[in-house]
Amino acid sequence: MLTGRESQFYIGGKWQEAVDVTRLPVVDPASEQVVGQIAAGGASHVDLAVAAARNAFPVFSQASVSERLGLLGRMHSLLKERADTFAEALVVEMGAAISFARASQVPFAAEHIRVQMEILEKYQFTTVDGRTATAKEAIGVCALITPWNWPLYQITAKVAPAIAAGCTVVLKPSELSPYSALLFAQLMHDAGTPPGVFNLVNGTGESVGAALASHPEVDMISITGSTRAGVLVAQAAAPTVKRVVQELGGKSPNIFLDDANFGEAVAKGVLAGMRNVGQSCSAPTRMLVPAHRLGEVEELAGATARAIRVGAPLNPATDMGPIANRAQFERVQVMIQAGIDDGAKLLCGGLGRPAGLDSGFFTQPTIFSEVTPHMRIAREEIFGPVLSIMPYKDEEEAIAIANDTVYGLGAHVQSSDPERARRVATRIRAGQVHINYPAWDGAAAFGGYKRSGNGREYGVYGLEEYLETKSILGY
Repeated sequence: MLTGRESQFYIGGKWQEAVDVTRLPVVDPASEQVVGQIAAGGASHVDLAVAAARNAFPVFSQASVSERLGLLGRMHSLLKERADTFAEALVVEMGAAISFARASQVPFAAEHIRVQMEILEKYQFTTVDGRTATAKEAIGVCALITPWNWPLYQITAKVAPAIAAGCTVVLKPSELSPYSALLFAQLMHDAGTPPGVFNLVNGTGESVGAALASHPEVDMISITGSTRAGVLVAQAAAPTVKRVVQELGGKSPNIFLDDANFGEAVAKGVLAGMRNVGQSCSAPTRMLVPAHRLGEVEELAGATARAIRVGAPLNPATDMGPIANRAQFERVQVMIQAGIDDGAKLLCGGLGRPAGLDSGFFTQPTIFSEVTPHMRIAREEIFGPVLSIMPYKDEEEAIAIANDTVYGLGAHVQSSDPERARRVATRIRAGQVHINYPAWDGAAAFGGYKRSGNGREYGVYGLEEYLETKSILGY
């Protein structure tokens, strides 16, 4: 999957050759083979990109709504037009099953752009109350740090609202899944983005990420990543008092109330927890079930997990490809071992690759039962296809277990009584609660309580993170 831009950065409206830089390997997780190399930038490249964004900001921040809408519209059209090229890149760089890349990763990324267009058309940037006006203005130069697990989706979730707001941006995608980002930079160029409005510098968090976080000319930084990475960014950003928006880790509960439709909901819960090979920060990886229904849940969950087809990601029949990189593959194996060591009941899956797969970062869909709240698999984010089934005695205990985590990104509630489900949902300390597996909503606020982050993404909430508030008295 060569984009032709592996040795370049996109700065000031042009592709620029990166000279005297180290190269980082790109590994295909299905074969474990190095399939390319990308240039790794540093502070000097960040300086160039930030200067280009700063120079472009005065004009772009004053661009009319119709101009910004036009740019977003061209971005949306090109993404839909090139959907298959992006899907193929996701297969190579992170091992996404081609069917999943085509059905979810790419269409949801396009939807983030469409939603921002819809919001921008009706958003009131100035409101007047008596003699005081409140103006919402672009915050400035925004540094965007995106992860390897939803590479394209997280780019559009940040770039689209930044553009809608009138901000200029510097993107640092994950160095582990860089191809979709290089393709996206070309898309921005082809969409006629004014020079300096969008810039891309590849590299590591330690070099490019740190330089962006501490840069005095960056007004805001938005990061999606691990809680550890979010803390480092916030610390580096503190001396320049820039806005920091973080979407970080999660350990989301899925509460089954005793009146839920277990026949349907258990299977859906397993698939939700293991979607994207379990590599989603909001994945519902703790399934909380009434103790007296535990045997029934084990049977349903085990049957669902065993039916998941793990294999070559380019095969349209594959449900689940490999874990996206070696470090994460090894982390998942360590956590499966921790579940065994802590005495959880291994229901299916376990250590090592699935039968018949001798290479690649393939992992068995794994379910533990009789998991208690003190076990590592109940407390730490695993980021792989590993589900913990946790029994509870009553509704109060279910809510207590759900909230017994340092995270608070997502949660699920299953019940046939809408009123009861709503009541439980209001008591869960998380930024998003899903009742009975609703459809994905690109306009719903997404972000976390506690150590899952600060700020919100998607919809109008995402747009407003890129805006400053100005009061004009005597208006």
